[in-house]
Amino acid sequence: MPAYEYHCAANGRTVEVLHGMHDSISTWGQVCALASIEAGDTTADAPVERALSTILPIRGQVESSQGCGPGCGCHGH
Repeated sequence: MPAYEYHCAANGRTVEVLHGMHDSISTWGQVCALASIEAGDTTADAPVERALSTILPIRGQVESSQGCGPGCGCHGH
């Protein structure tokens, strides 16, 4: 499942949450619910912006230090 970082300009916080690729997250309240954190003094309807996304490895999968594979510029680095 993808991990996404959302930034809230109202409080200056960036929070990482997991959710499906087709889910649309646009408010601080949604981010807090997904991250299981308190909203604090920031209103739940404060807008957030997606800052970064990554794909988490499948459970049990071992990450390789061999790069992406043959033909990739990072192979063997």
